[in-house]
Amino acid sequence: MTGDAGGIPAVGEAVHDSARDRVGRVMGHVGPYIQLRPLTGGREWDADPHHLRPLTRAELLSARVAEANARSRQPG
Repeated sequence: MTGDAGGIPAVGEAVHDSARDRVGRVMGHVGPYIQLRPLTGGREWDADPHHLRPLTRAELLSARVAEANARSRQPG
């Protein structure tokens, strides 16, 4: 991970939560948990840092494409 030396992901980093099989962006750290939010927005969830891993290049590209597609479908 690109966060601190203890392996905690940095705020803003995109990670995979294996406990929920979801991808999210790190929004913060509270107590023993990491707060994640879906890349396309929505409700945050708490994740155990032991279940997080950085995205591969392919996963990150796929997530960014999904994020752009979701934005393009929004009215406005």
